[in-house]
Amino acid sequence: MTLAGDANLVPNPTATRHRADGFDRVDGDRTCREVAAMKARVIPLARLVSAFRVRMNGPGGYYNSGNALGLIVGLAIQIATVPVDLHEGSSVIKAMIDYFAGSHGTVALTLATLIFFWGGEVYHRAWARPDAPDPALNRAGDLLSGIGAIALGIALLLLGDPLLAATSGLLHALGKFGSTFHKPGMPVPLWPAAWPDPFRSAVLASRLPAILATSVALGWALPEVWSGGSFAALAMPLTLLGCYLLWTRADLLLFGVGTKAPRQISTC
Repeated sequence: MTLAGDANLVPNPTATRHRADGFDRVDGDRTCREVAAMKARVIPLARLVSAFRVRMNGPGGYYNSGNALGLIVGLAIQIATVPVDLHEGSSVIKAMIDYFAGSHGTVALTLATLIFFWGGEVYHRAWARPDAPDPALNRAGDLLSGIGAIALGIALLLLGDPLLAATSGLLHALGKFGSTFHKPGMPVPLWPAAWPDPFRSAVLASRLPAILATSVALGWALPEVWSGGSFAALAMPLTLLGCYLLWTRADLLLFGVGTKAPRQISTC
């Protein structure tokens, strides 16, 4: 016995195929769109990573990474620690002005930072060439860094820190200016030839008092933050230590240390 309505319960192969084909087509289009969207996100990220790796191929990238880290975090802390009027942004603007040009010392510090950024970019260009490092550009980077160190020393002196002015400023400038005008391989009076380059060594030595002072500040800040104080007291010393690590890495690259094939920088 056959019921009249039984025919409606029997699957239609053709209709099923059409529905399946339509589902597959829609699902395939959706998958293609998802893959395209994923590629659109991944490709710029890959390009960014590639550009970053190129930037870090030499001392310039490390110098300017440290410069940028210190500048950005320092400005953020300056803004975060100032009471902001909810009705107007004048407090934020004032905090930014004070950070960059609030006194003679901060103006000198801003000028030093700009010169250091310029010098870092010149170093990057010197080391971005196939025959890296380019001697003339490398000397130009040393010269700009020396000028920046003079400005930094003046800033530290105006801000009331004569010890760091003498080391991070004067000693650093001495090392950079010496590297600018000294030809590697030429003897330096009273300096044994077997010892490392005296001027590159002076730059490294100029970092030590600042690293020590920052470490002491970090040690003092830890109990304060642990007892409920502001994290800003800890953030700046940690940031500065990160900056010094990046800058020291750049200094070592200029020695030819820390690369796969150490290269002697020639200024002949």
